[in-house]
Formats: sequence, C-alpha cells, structure tokens
Amino acid sequence: MAGEVIHRMVRTNGIQMHIAEQGKEGPLILLIHGFPELWYSWRKQIPELANHGYHVVAPDLRGYGDTDSPADPDSYTCFHIVGDLIGLLDALGEQKAFVVGHDWGALIAWYLCLFRPDRVRALVNLSVPFYPRPATVKPVENFRQHFGEGFYVCQFQEPGRTERSFARHDCSLVMKKFLLINKPDLLIAPPGMDLIDSLETPPSFPEWLTEEELHYFADKFRKTGFTGALNYYRSMDRNWELMAPWQGAKILVPTKLIVGDKDIGFDLYKIRDYVTGEGIRNAVPGIETVIIDGHHFIQQEKAQRVTEEILSFFGSFV
Repeated sequence: MAGEVIHRMVRTNGIQMHIAEQGKEGPLILLIHGFPELWYSWRKQIPELANHGYHVVAPDLRGYGDTDSPADPDSYTCFHIVGDLIGLLDALGEQKAFVVGHDWGALIAWYLCLFRPDRVRALVNLSVPFYPRPATVKPVENFRQHFGEGFYVCQFQEPGRTERSFARHDCSLVMKKFLLINKPDLLIAPPGMDLIDSLETPPSFPEWLTEEELHYFADKFRKTGFTGALNYYRSMDRNWELMAPWQGAKILVPTKLIVGDKDIGFDLYKIRDYVTGEGIRNAVPGIETVIIDGHHFIQQEKAQRVTEEILSFFGSFV
C-alpha cells in the first residue's frame, strides 16, 4: 500500500501552493483540477494511482483552496499557472511528470506541453480538447459573436458580477448546480438573468457524489470566494495575446483525450466531430481519443473507468 494522503505547502513561483500527495516512490503523476474544483476532485484517482506504484500529487491551483490567491487579476495568465507547476516539479525534485488535466486543468496542461514539453512524459486530458490559437479573433470576442452576452464566459468577465450572483445563494447550492450539470446544452443565461440563477437545482445526489463530498468543496469556496477561480476566465484574452509566438504550434507530447458523450456542448460545439476527425490530429499528432458514457466532471462521475484509462496509457511509458 502507498500510505495515506499527505497535505503540505510548497513554495513555487512566488506563492505558497497546497498539495495533496500519496506514494513517495515511482514516477510522478501530476493531477490538475478545473473550475470550480480543487485537488479534491481527484480523491478517487489518488489512492488507486498510488497503489499502482506512482507518486501522485494533486495541487490546488493558484486562486483555489489552500493555495495563495494573488489579488492582482493579471497574475492568472497561462504563464503564471504553468510557472507554478514548473516550480512545483522543481520543488519535488522531479525532472519529468506524467500529467492529467481536467477542464481548466486540461487547458493548463495543453499550455504546459507547448511551453515545456521536456518536463512532461505523457498527458491524459479530460473534457477539453486542444484547439489551435485563432489568428485574428480574441476568444471572448468570438464567444460574444456566436453566443451572446449571456454565455457563461462572457458573464464571468465583469469583475464582481458573478461573485455577487453566487453570493445570493448558499455556497453548497452553487457547487451542486455546477457539479451536477447533467445536460449537454450550452451554458447561456436568458437575457437579464445571471448564469447561476438559470441553472437547474438537481433534486438529489447521484451515486458518485455524496452530500459530505459536496460540502468539502463548498466549505473551501465559502472561505476563499470565487474571484481567484474566475480570474482564469478573465485572463483568456490576455492569454491569446501572449500566445502569439506559438501560433500554429502542435502538441508533440504523447496524449490521450477522454471526453464524456454527454459533456456540455459536446454536439452543439461540434466537439464530437472535431475529436473524432482529422481536426485535432492535425494539432496533436498521434493523439488517442476515448469517448465514454458520462458528463463533464468525468473523473468523479466515472472514476474507475478514468483511472483505468490513465493507468493503461501511462503504463506503456514506464
């Protein structure tokens, strides 16, 4: 057995980062969470991966949980976040890591593979494919043109607006509405309505999430607020500007992508066509794509299947 999960703080890139860690021996697996999550979204993968001989580390990203949350919204660009992870690898004494990312964590993992492929052995990303940088249109402008101001990314741009709308509800309800989204529709609020108010409240809990687990997420966000997490969205246009030198760059790290067939916008965004066709293979040569029965928070909902996919892919590189 790999022992218990250990929690500690690591100094990296000018901040204190909280990590959950299990299994001190073997190759490192770095688990990168998304929005609105924490290291805790990997609670079902950590012991399984550690028991298979891996050193598993799941941080709270900057702005989340027990990791520092810089006040300056400009401190949340892709360079800051990737810099945090490189500093974490250095602090752990690891030259390379296997990497798993979900949602925003997947986006950060794509950036990590572009900027520092020398530090990544192989990548498993969940839910969010790699899209080449558009040459002329910033992402938020593009979203406004296609989906309007009610689109969640657009609503998240205005400092304070989403924080105020979330604060009208108990934090547990906010988390329940997000984590239990179970329809593939686009996240677009009707005119005059905030997104959180437009999301349905599930009447019960599914098998994969207990009320106690939900409260863990809620308690952390109740203490920290959501501004740090929302700053990732508020940096999207800035990331587009900073990424100009990587225009046309490809992901050359060995990669597996896992997507749930009921994920948000899976067919409406034409994600299915993209990940099953040549589009993504032009940008990520040799990618292995797996579509499974599930929704967006796939590592929690289909924990065993996702863990098996991770182990089978990384096992070929050990």
